[in-house]
Amino acid sequence: MLEAYRAHVAERAALGIPPLPLSKQQTTELVALLKNPPKGEEAALVELITYRVPAGVDDAAKVKAEFLAKVAKGEESCALISKEKATELLGTMLGGFNVKPLIDLLGDAGVGAVAAEGLKKTLLVFDFFHDVAELAKQGNANAKAVMQSWADAEWFTSRPEVPAAQKLTVFKVTGETNTDDLSPAPDAWSRPDIPLHALAMLKNPRPGIEADEAGCSRPGQAARSAGQEGQPDRLRR
Repeated sequence: MLEAYRAHVAERAALGIPPLPLSKQQTTELVALLKNPPKGEEAALVELITYRVPAGVDDAAKVKAEFLAKVAKGEESCALISKEKATELLGTMLGGFNVKPLIDLLGDAGVGAVAAEGLKKTLLVFDFFHDVAELAKQGNANAKAVMQSWADAEWFTSRPEVPAAQKLTVFKVTGETNTDDLSPAPDAWSRPDIPLHALAMLKNPRPGIEADEAGCSRPGQAARSAGQEGQPDRLRR
């Protein structure tokens, strides 16, 4: 799995785009490796489970959340991930499959406070809100802290302030811009893969737009040079 994924990473790097996140099958294999890590791959495995699995309700996220929940609850042991680290990672998954395990951990003497910190930053809890509220009514200190944090909107106020001003570059094209300029139909197959599909933007020649190579899956130099003055690279319709 590691060999195949590294080949994928190199392939995408050659195109100047990030690798795809791990699939359900890859995440399942990653969990098996975490339980029995090949020598020298320990740090790489922890980095993958931390950063390369989708959050939310993706199938791969379910595999990650179930594994971390078992480690956090002490139902499984993992030499590379402690109970505290597993709970911390659950708290980064934004919502979905991580919510119930975090609530279950609020009463844990060892990691309850860590679970609370994760829930404070999690808004997509839906009906599980009532579970936290009920625990708070029962006197659970960690649940009370979560409810107070939600009430104080700390998930928002703890974020960096929006800059008072931003300097941007506008890339102006002549005439009318249509969907096929920005998302050419022959490349429709790549639309779910946004970084890859973006390489096709403006690839077809038209007045004011000339690709380095007609029909190639990259825009011309004019489009790519939009951010060369140290400004964020933005394309504006």
